Amino acid sequence: MFKRSKGLAILIALSLLICITAAQTIDFNTNRLTNLKNEVESNSAKPAAVEKQPAPIVYGIPTDTLEIVEGLVERGENLSEILAQYNITPVQVHQLAKKAKKVYNVRRIAANRNYTILHSQDSARTAQYFIYEPNLVEYVIYDLRDSLTVTLVKREVEVIERTLAGEIKSSLFESLVAAGGSPQLVNKFADIYAWRLNLNRIQPGDKFKLIYDEKVVNGQSIGFGDLKSAVFEHEGKPIYAIGFNQGNGVDYFDEKGQSLKTAFLKEPLEYTRISSRFSKRRFHPVQKRYKAHLGTDFAAPRGTPIRTVGDGVVVEARYTRGNGYFVKVKHNKTYTTQYLHMSKFARGVRKGVHVKQGQTIGYVGSTGLATGPHLCYRFWKNGRQVDALRVKLPSADPVNRKNMSEFTALKEQTIKRMEAIDIKAVKPELLATGSTREPNDA
Repeated sequence: MFKRSKGLAILIALSLLICITAAQTIDFNTNRLTNLKNEVESNSAKPAAVEKQPAPIVYGIPTDTLEIVEGLVERGENLSEILAQYNITPVQVHQLAKKAKKVYNVRRIAANRNYTILHSQDSARTAQYFIYEPNLVEYVIYDLRDSLTVTLVKREVEVIERTLAGEIKSSLFESLVAAGGSPQLVNKFADIYAWRLNLNRIQPGDKFKLIYDEKVVNGQSIGFGDLKSAVFEHEGKPIYAIGFNQGNGVDYFDEKGQSLKTAFLKEPLEYTRISSRFSKRRFHPVQKRYKAHLGTDFAAPRGTPIRTVGDGVVVEARYTRGNGYFVKVKHNKTYTTQYLHMSKFARGVRKGVHVKQGQTIGYVGSTGLATGPHLCYRFWKNGRQVDALRVKLPSADPVNRKNMSEFTALKEQTIKRMEAIDIKAVKPELLATGSTREPNDA
């Protein structure tokens, strides 16, 4: 009996212990859940901490205490008008203009160019800096604080080597541009091949490949640099143009080291359209009668630069009723050229002045007996007028013998690279050779 009572007591004690332990566990978990809930509610009540971003640095200027305003110069707008709304007086602008003359005259600020104003953050909104961008390479910082200083800065120009290839579908211009080239690059290409090809007679199916440099600022193209080499396949025959410098600048040579150019440019205008050819009998559009037309007419927009086709001396630069404003250049005892119907002469061009091949001597117009803007180009050989497009011109110098081994190595490298370019796959691509930089070079 005693043993049964003792066992019952132990059982009751154990039951009580289990109940107490379970109750404590439940209470602990309840408290834990309550604390967790309170913590979540507390955290959700607090606003999320926002990390303050540092103020941008604009044109090298920290803007943590400044506001940034960007704009475009309106037609007829001047610096005083732009800055008047930013608490800058005409007197201050006048003082700034005097200091700016030797750096970048404020009168050169032109319409449709970008500018940036950095002004104070107070209610006065007083301008501290005016930054003007005359082009993609340069910008001018006008410091409007007490110092009133002016600084011209040139951005870093990156030079990237690219390839371009394609097939003639219509004209050279349209096909090269469609392949990714620029009009500027087309003109350079046309100048090189004008010696060997009649560019008005190229055919659909002719192919071209180019290796050239492109100048880039902040990821934006500002034009091409050197055209390093090219190959033009005409009627199935490749004609190479390998750029090589013998000490007087880059000239272009074929695989044999012969120059692609002659001592004269083929045409006095960059790539354009021939509107009338050399003829012994042509109906004159103004005089309304048949007469000899001893020149070649190039149709071009008014103001297009006219260049002399070779080195020489200006023997005439004047106006006549028939020729309008014209320039005549004597190149040597054998050759003389004449350029008619100009709108005006280039600066410094007058009788007795020496001119260099490719130099601008005037601009296309329609003065004299002309129905529209064009250039009439005339060519004399041994005192007799001849067809400038058919006359055989003297060749320029080939690769010098002392430079031939260097040229041969470049030629072999160029041919391998050109053969590796797939016309169907290529658009303007960055070559594996990468890029170089031209710091502070416009």
